[in-house]
Amino acid sequence: MKSSTIINIVLALAVAGLYILNFTGNTKDKSAFQSNSKGANNSLTIAYVKLDSMLFTYELAKKLNTEFADKKETFRKEYTDKRIKFERDAAAFQEKVQRGGFLTEDRAKQEQERLVGIQQEIQKLDYELTQKLSEIQGQINQEIVDSISSYLKIYNQIKKYDIILNSASMLDGSPQHNITKEVTKGLNERYRSLLK
Repeated sequence: MKSSTIINIVLALAVAGLYILNFTGNTKDKSAFQSNSKGANNSLTIAYVKLDSMLFTYELAKKLNTEFADKKETFRKEYTDKRIKFERDAAAFQEKVQRGGFLTEDRAKQEQERLVGIQQEIQKLDYELTQKLSEIQGQINQEIVDSISSYLKIYNQIKKYDIILNSASMLDGSPQHNITKEVTKGLNERYRSLLK
């Protein structure tokens, strides 16, 4: 994950450098860059989206994240209910041991082993629910990324940008190149049409 962040920073710096070379600097370097990329008369067209903002306004993302929050709450409740019941049983066992409530030592040992088994089941449940939530979150993220990517391919057939960036990996960007609202509007229109 750290290498991904480093790669994103390096790519953002490279794009920023290309941007600076293209729009500032000496004209000899600028024309060489242009002729190498698309020809002497064409410049590189770049746009960016603010993905974090988009996720708050894209209806599919909002729906999927709400569903995820509901599942997370259901899993949390299931785990909490079992843990609370175990804690009550463990406290009752402790109290019974202290007042000598077990007829035999073997019976106390059996109850202790039963409680240890329940504790292990609760720990296993916690692990399994955490894994399941992580898997669900990954699937949701992938579905959202796939949806946005497929829309951007269609969108860019009309707009013809050379590069569309995610602002999370950019250090700075001119607001005139921000296409977040336009893309989000298109995504929401496409999403609503699929619901009909």
